[in-house]
Amino acid sequence: MSAITASLVKELRQKSGAGMMDCKKALTETAGDLDAAIDWLRTKGLATASKKSGRVAAEGLVAVTSSGKSGAIVELNAETDFVGRNEDFQKLVSDIATVSASEKGDLDAIKAAKYPGSDETVEETLTAKIATIGENMNLRRSSSLSVGNGVVSSYIHNSVAPGLGKIGILIALESEGDAARLDVLGKQIAMHVAATNPESISVDDLDQSLVERERTVLSDQARESGKPEEIIAKMVEGRINKYYQEVVLLKQTFVVDGENTVEKAIELVAKEIGSPVKLTGMVRFAVGDGIEKEETDFAAEVAAAVGG
Repeated sequence: MSAITASLVKELRQKSGAGMMDCKKALTETAGDLDAAIDWLRTKGLATASKKSGRVAAEGLVAVTSSGKSGAIVELNAETDFVGRNEDFQKLVSDIATVSASEKGDLDAIKAAKYPGSDETVEETLTAKIATIGENMNLRRSSSLSVGNGVVSSYIHNSVAPGLGKIGILIALESEGDAARLDVLGKQIAMHVAATNPESISVDDLDQSLVERERTVLSDQARESGKPEEIIAKMVEGRINKYYQEVVLLKQTFVVDGENTVEKAIELVAKEIGSPVKLTGMVRFAVGDGIEKEETDFAAEVAAAVGG
């Protein structure tokens, strides 16, 4: 048996494209025989997985899970929208969301945790699935919310299966009031968030760089009119308040009734159930949000394939 050295593992990685731990395991299983280890990796479908890792994965699914006072959300990306309809892929995302709930949304902890019903980690399982499903996949992000008293509600927009879809939202409501009524409100707010995509819950937690950028643009626009600075200041503050109504969740007009702000709607429910209600958490994941997708000429690809 050859000694399994770091240089041997490195060589196998270079030849196979597989991950370090997979290479080490392959060499252990084959008594340090490099060629046999390559065959072992190919048999397991691991030798090709990393070759797919360079492809842009901007499609996929979001999965949410919530139960009482806690909830979790994950985004698993793939290369094509078609994979989102694959039952194996759907189960994979759902199972990872379950792990996310137990690991409180910590992405590194999720990857290192045991995959449900398996001795392999989530990361190892994902690597294997890349090989079997045939597309690059990326566990892009995860998050969780919890409350001491109250509910964490969830909503999936464009659902393809229970808890799975293109847009997922978690809403945390702190209250000692009736949990069932709170959950109804939480789901309504989650639907609102799906539609409006607010920047923050309140004015206080809005990114001040966004506010200052908006203030600068509005000031410059007002100066173009030639008005005095004191008038400009009042104009800008009025427009900033309008800006808050557009991007701050509590200041937005509630899409459910089209009349009250979200803040007012929460106050009305608090009065109804006889207990204060505070919106303490909001998470919104939309598949592929912020990922730069590759622009491809499909007709040119087909022509090149035929010509080759």
